[in-house]
Amino acid sequence: MSIVVAQLGARMHYAVPRILDRARFLERLYTDICARKGWPRLLRLLPRALRPPRIQRLMSRVPEGIPAGRITAFTGFGLEYVRRFARARTAAERNASFLWAGREFCRHVICRGFGKAKAVYVFNSAGLEILQEARRRGLKGMVEQTIAPRAVERVLLKAEAARFLDWEPPVEGESVLNEYCARESAEWAAADLIVCGSEFVKEGIVASGGAKDRCVVVPYGLDRAAFASGKPRRRAGPLRVLTVGAICLRKGAPYVLAAAEQLGGHAEFRMAGAVQILPKAEKRVRQHIEVTGIIPRPEMASHYDWADVFLLPSLCEGSATATYEAMFRGLPVICTPQTGSVIRDGVDGFIVPARNPDAIAEKLERLAADPDLLAAMSENARRKSADYTLEKYGERLIACFRGLHLI
Repeated sequence: MSIVVAQLGARMHYAVPRILDRARFLERLYTDICARKGWPRLLRLLPRALRPPRIQRLMSRVPEGIPAGRITAFTGFGLEYVRRFARARTAAERNASFLWAGREFCRHVICRGFGKAKAVYVFNSAGLEILQEARRRGLKGMVEQTIAPRAVERVLLKAEAARFLDWEPPVEGESVLNEYCARESAEWAAADLIVCGSEFVKEGIVASGGAKDRCVVVPYGLDRAAFASGKPRRRAGPLRVLTVGAICLRKGAPYVLAAAEQLGGHAEFRMAGAVQILPKAEKRVRQHIEVTGIIPRPEMASHYDWADVFLLPSLCEGSATATYEAMFRGLPVICTPQTGSVIRDGVDGFIVPARNPDAIAEKLERLAADPDLLAAMSENARRKSADYTLEKYGERLIACFRGLHLI
């Protein structure tokens, strides 16, 4: 059986279509902008000095191993999506651009057709019309919910915004949020299978009205060659703590700051990712934490190797890929249950309650004071990462499809 994958962006470096192609199940990959199709292929001819971060990120959109003939990229649509998103100034405008892109992407895919495929694989908010068309044609439909449902995230962030009034602009656009939530619910109803990266995602879907018997939890995996490390033991000096991802309320930025304030000079903190908070809050963060902004993927390894510990106290995720990357680089991970991480509490790191900077500070102090524990957890994380390679992820995903007779 062959499967069409419709994917906006390079999510997890095109892991799902690469897995399916290796297993000879991929009919076609539909996407927006890809560095192997159309004019983006020419970017590699630019001198390195003329490649700003945005161009470098675009050049990294390479579905490794997938023949170019199996890839269809809607480059013009992708550029319009980038333009609309860049012009969005509020959360409501960003959500509106997501909804527009999801509908328009589906239209493009349906117009091109499904070839000889017997199933489609799509991602939340960008697959509804594809799933509905697949069902009309008698094809199987699978949707991956990459993060907890927007209905869940909405409640969590509303409460968070009330606690931290000066961190992010007020949430607006209730009608757009309602439409987003309704779109996700309709995708679950149209799908034969809902793939979840963690139990947290599955629980959120069920709480939001999705069918529990259609949900399966499939932890992710990464390219070992891209992230494996021979990282040495910790250097002398303050504990080095790294957080990767957007600096925002959803990812627990206030609690990273609170922990940094508590530890003072006993630890150094670095946050790598887009700054999505208001200037007043950003100023406070920069007083205690080094803020790098967005880092191109090829440069991330040096940041992981700078660190001794990885910290991600998120309120809402799917299964945060940065935690997998940290494990591959031999970093103990401190995170919340909502992060959807695969770490084992007390073995590869620590799972702490959400919204609890005291718990974060206590775990960091413990690791700083006990080099042997830090070294043991580092080695445990590195060894456990062997269960979360791209190959292992592929085995889990294909086994899931086979078990449900989807392939």
